[in-house]
Amino acid sequence: MWCLRLGILLPGPLFHAAPRHGLHKLASVQSASTLPKRKFQGLLYPFSVLDPYLDRSVDRTNFQLFQPCLEDIVKAEQLFHPSRSNQIDYLSSAVRMDHVPALTQPEVCFIGRSNVGKSSLIRALFSLSPEVEVRVSKTPGHTKKMNFFKVGKAFSIVDMPGYGHRAPTDFVDMVEPYLETRSNLVRTFLLVDGSVGIQKADFIALEMCEEMRRPYVIVVTKIDKCGHGALLTNLLSLQDVVRDRTSSCFPQPVLVSSHHFSGIYLLRCFIAHVAGKVELSNTAKGQAKHHLCNHVN
Repeated sequence: MWCLRLGILLPGPLFHAAPRHGLHKLASVQSASTLPKRKFQGLLYPFSVLDPYLDRSVDRTNFQLFQPCLEDIVKAEQLFHPSRSNQIDYLSSAVRMDHVPALTQPEVCFIGRSNVGKSSLIRALFSLSPEVEVRVSKTPGHTKKMNFFKVGKAFSIVDMPGYGHRAPTDFVDMVEPYLETRSNLVRTFLLVDGSVGIQKADFIALEMCEEMRRPYVIVVTKIDKCGHGALLTNLLSLQDVVRDRTSSCFPQPVLVSSHHFSGIYLLRCFIAHVAGKVELSNTAKGQAKHHLCNHVN
């Protein structure tokens, strides 16, 4: 077992897919592994970059619950590599539950405030399949429908409409029934802008997730858009919210930057794990398995 946190060399046999033309330069773990070791580790585990700036008195446990080894991350990445037997593509869109595709494989959805970077994040997740069309706009509130994507037979991913500025007028009627009745939904990812911290509209979405009593995870986006001090302040405030006001939220926020690909590989692994496709071979003291088992349907 290789674990990057122990400062190991990369085992070449873990990498199977050959580089493809048209891919982002950091789309795969293999391409990122050519970077200097510290930068590579920061892309895999973004909190490792912030850790030195955090006061020693602060408990770091809930920032490091999900710490899969490199081997697990690479296993998960294989699910995002398209092939004849693993077709990855946009499936359909819907504005009402009677329009959603009937799927049986595990499903995860992404929900967040308009302009939080939701579509950009999903495009980064699918960067190994650049032919998959994930529309990204500079105009807030671009996503007006529930957009469904299939990842082979492994799981499906749903890009939900954004809430807040320029949200669809029927946002609540569209999203709440989905969260409440979608039987194959295994995890909701609630996105919060790390550069500004949790906002009033985010609290409304958080309360909605709590009312559904279904497991969800907070994903902190745009971690490259502010300094370490501001980001840590926002993260600690968010941790207080999770501790004091939630019961169905996974304690660890997932930190990501769609622009620099920080946390993208970790998030792929998290999705594959909660979908039941990757069994973790190693975690930080086994705590991830314990907490994830306590946050299931």
